[in-house]
Amino acid sequence: MPTVKVLILRTAGTNCDEETSHAFELAGAAADGVHVNRLIEQPDLLHNYQILALPGGFSYGDDVAAGKILANQLLHHFREQVQQFVAADKLLIGICNGFQVLVKAGLLPGLADEGASAVAQATLTYNDSGKFEDRWVYLQPDTQHCAFIEPGRRIYLPIAHGEGKICFANPGLLDKVKASGQVAFRYVDANGNPGPYPVNPNGSTEHIAGLCDPTGRILGLMPHPERHVCRTQHPRWTRGEDGGDGLAIFQNAVRYFV
Repeated sequence: MPTVKVLILRTAGTNCDEETSHAFELAGAAADGVHVNRLIEQPDLLHNYQILALPGGFSYGDDVAAGKILANQLLHHFREQVQQFVAADKLLIGICNGFQVLVKAGLLPGLADEGASAVAQATLTYNDSGKFEDRWVYLQPDTQHCAFIEPGRRIYLPIAHGEGKICFANPGLLDKVKASGQVAFRYVDANGNPGPYPVNPNGSTEHIAGLCDPTGRILGLMPHPERHVCRTQHPRWTRGEDGGDGLAIFQNAVRYFV
């Protein structure tokens, strides 16, 4: 059986590429770290892979706005190849800074009927707390058709971000996102209920922690699944807590092709 190949896109400021590679390798894939300059030089490299991952970190130091510079590179240098990639029944995931990139490049929420205004559909902006949030959160899936997600399975992951509050261009757009099943995850408490800070750590609209596109093949989320792929990464693992909730996201992606 052929090995599923993953391209981990990195650039200056990326700092979760190795963890993301490790997570995909634990899930049975082969992962290659590729600098964005190599992909700009040879955009057709992308076609050698089944999964594209934009990992967390602070690409270009989050200058201008979080993820904005890398989003502009994607838009102007290889957006066509990325669109062809997803159209070819392949998968794309953006984690934390990678989610910010996908939103600011217009790939999420990615509603085609929004036309030329696609890039302005949504944004990820400063946390309501006004500070960097580094904590663990519970996530409840709210979609049935995302390739990365096991419907109904609540998971526990860490966050680490200063700009994780998702806002939409208008209420009508949010309604379309919900109606098309694109809310991937919501922040909840241990019992599955939404709540104020710190349950919702950044003030995100309707407690949204992640989005998928209408096809379910593009996923973006603020929490870090690659930082919880084994039991000992759980903050209470010595007290008998199970762990590794994040690994399922990578396993589901690999299983999509096997």
